[in-house]
Amino acid sequence: MSDFVGGNRNSRGVKRLAFLAFAGIGLALIATSFVLLLDEPSDSWLIAGVGVVCAAALELTWVRVGAVAHRSPMISLPVLALPALAPTLSLPVSAGLIALGVLLAILIESGRASVALYSAGLQGAGALAAIGLFTWFGAGGLPILVGVAAASVGYVFFIIATEVLRQRFVASPLGRRSGGRPLSPLRVLLVLVGTVVVTVTAAHWSVVGLPFLVEVTNTLDAVIVLFALMIVASVVKVSTVMAVMRHRLAGMVAATSALAADPATGPSGWVTPTSPATTGIGAMSAADNTYPATSAADATPEPEPGSPAAVTDLLRRVVADAIGAESVIVRSEPAQPGEISMLLPLAGAIGPDQYIVARRDAMDGAFTGNDRRALQALATTAEMVVRARRNIAGLTLRANTDPLTSLPNYGAFQEALANINDHRDYSEALAVLFIDLDEFKRLNDRFGHQTGDEVLRELGRRLSAVVRPNDVVARVGGDEFVIILTHLASLAEAKSIAERILVVSGEPMLIGQTTHSPIISVGLAYSAHRETDVNQLVQDADRSMLAIKKSRRRGGPSKESSLNISSHRSSQMNDIIAHAIDEDLLELAFQPIVSLVTGQIWAFEALVRYTDPDLGPLSPPSIVEKAKGLGRLDAMTRQVAVKAMAAAADFRLIEPRVVCMTINVEAGQILPERVGNYIEELADRYPGISLCLELNERSMTKVTPAIRAQADRLRDLGMMIALDDYGSQDSSVDALVRMPMDILKIDRSLVDDLDDIRQREVLTALQGFGDNLEYSMIVEGVENDAMANHLSALGIRSAQGFHYGVPESFEKTLSRLELHGARAVVPRLGITLVS
Repeated sequence: MSDFVGGNRNSRGVKRLAFLAFAGIGLALIATSFVLLLDEPSDSWLIAGVGVVCAAALELTWVRVGAVAHRSPMISLPVLALPALAPTLSLPVSAGLIALGVLLAILIESGRASVALYSAGLQGAGALAAIGLFTWFGAGGLPILVGVAAASVGYVFFIIATEVLRQRFVASPLGRRSGGRPLSPLRVLLVLVGTVVVTVTAAHWSVVGLPFLVEVTNTLDAVIVLFALMIVASVVKVSTVMAVMRHRLAGMVAATSALAADPATGPSGWVTPTSPATTGIGAMSAADNTYPATSAADATPEPEPGSPAAVTDLLRRVVADAIGAESVIVRSEPAQPGEISMLLPLAGAIGPDQYIVARRDAMDGAFTGNDRRALQALATTAEMVVRARRNIAGLTLRANTDPLTSLPNYGAFQEALANINDHRDYSEALAVLFIDLDEFKRLNDRFGHQTGDEVLRELGRRLSAVVRPNDVVARVGGDEFVIILTHLASLAEAKSIAERILVVSGEPMLIGQTTHSPIISVGLAYSAHRETDVNQLVQDADRSMLAIKKSRRRGGPSKESSLNISSHRSSQMNDIIAHAIDEDLLELAFQPIVSLVTGQIWAFEALVRYTDPDLGPLSPPSIVEKAKGLGRLDAMTRQVAVKAMAAAADFRLIEPRVVCMTINVEAGQILPERVGNYIEELADRYPGISLCLELNERSMTKVTPAIRAQADRLRDLGMMIALDDYGSQDSSVDALVRMPMDILKIDRSLVDDLDDIRQREVLTALQGFGDNLEYSMIVEGVENDAMANHLSALGIRSAQGFHYGVPESFEKTLSRLELHGARAVVPRLGITLVS
């Protein structure tokens, strides 16, 4: 650090000495030329005036001799006027006039006296060097034009060498760290050739006269040559300006596009003076308070997108490209001499005023009014982009946020899940928890929507508090929440977190004057590998949650929160289900259907089950859905049907009052070409048992005349058709008349509160409807004796639910019949819920 500071001090000392030396040379030459001109005739004053103007024009026509814009040396060629002045004016006077022209040009262009004096001295010293070479070659007897060529070459090398040394030892330490500013050999060669050609031509015309003109005086020849040089300089200057304007326009377009498109630009995009871009190597110099513009020489590690350093880097790059600058910074101080700056309009809203400041090397051409306007336009564009992004960010946030709980909504959840799935390692596990708040409708009806809203808000807070920082909690429906568990190592870890959620969410909450104990149903779907269809994971979690709710409707425990783990295991699950069906490994569980009139079992419903040796019990809804997706649903149904009927035959040997077995199928499956013919043959093998096909209502929406005709045929053959789960989801009266049927199974959602007169009236109406249409009615989800008594009082004749028995394996069902016969209700000690 001490070396760095010491280097700065040495640099400033050398800089002062160089300035004093060249300023002294320039002033001395100008003063000498005026003194010598006092003794010259009036024609000399005319040539002197034109010479000053010509030198000024040539000074403003600069040429870059390096390949790096605004970071490599530039030279101007006012010495080209020297051959035209020398025949009529003395060489010292000519050198002084050149210095005067440079001084006036720089003062007018930049208004900086120090730069003007330095430039005048530099060009004057170059002219003296050229004069010295010309004199030396002339003394050696060489032709004049050879001396002129040698003098012009010497002048070019003198200016380039001086500028390289200045930039090496006098410029900021940042420039020195970058290894200097390289020259382009081709550019240097072109400058040398051009300078020699022009100076030799001007010298020749000044001596022998201009071609194609009548003979005139030397004075007029000199004036004409000087004007010709000014014309050439003007043409070159205009061309240069046009090229600069085209570059600036292209830079402005590119800069505007970059500002609008760069993701780092945001509501808090303006940087602070302490951003990473202002520290360390490549940071602000204590001497000149500038940063280097972006280049390969000072490349730094990419800043984090969206960080203050990223926005700083973007602003620096677009401004440097648009207006051309050696360095661009964002700082709290406005421009100093040799710089231009613009206040960032939005900076004051988030902290101290900030300025974007551009700087060029003192000898690199002063900033123009167009440069200032371009900088202002970029600052204004940045302001508009920041405001637009802030507004868009606000709209996006509102569009993706649930207004009640301030959690992400369903759209944001889907986007987050897809993004997490797409960007995780293939072996990185995640899980989706689908959470439903039970009895929420009743809570709203009893305590009001304000209480319900507060319960949802509190549940959202609890879920957010219990998960880990990288997990995602979202509200996706009225009383439904979803959680994405990320960076999981195992299913056990996901299950542990889910169980902690059950405990925390179920703690009593005081809302107003009432204490509520939430009961939730949680379906968990675990994904060990990256999913090709991540929506399938959500569907499996949803089905697992719905399986809990369905089990509650059928009499399962309803006073405590429950967790059901889906069998989803990415692509592994497909192989497991396919293998289980292909190898006929599926098992069945049987749940009794009882008569409320006789108090006896008269039928069983067969439910599919499978336990994988490694994964354990798989979710029945997932088994069915996977079988359907794999094209094996019909094969699975045939296996279920044959096992169910064989079991029914064994049950009937023990208890003859068991006369019916029901299985679940989709409506389209009863067609002959699918399972229709198979079940016809199967029913013929068991003439004493009625086979009942339970059609889920979702499949009834695609009933065709052929399906209805097949249903009539099966009924004529002695089989029964049932409509399952009526009253759930989007049930309609239309479903009752769309398909010929014998049994209507009522979903638990219509009987969960039989103290409500509306439910009793609906059941009475459906019972009357069934009597008129000649179908029987079975009510599912009977959980206790009170519900059974209510149903009996309403004239309901059949029921099913956990009050009468949970689904049990063939062996346990056979044992029950042996011990208790067809009794509807038996002691349930030791009976456990099979989900």
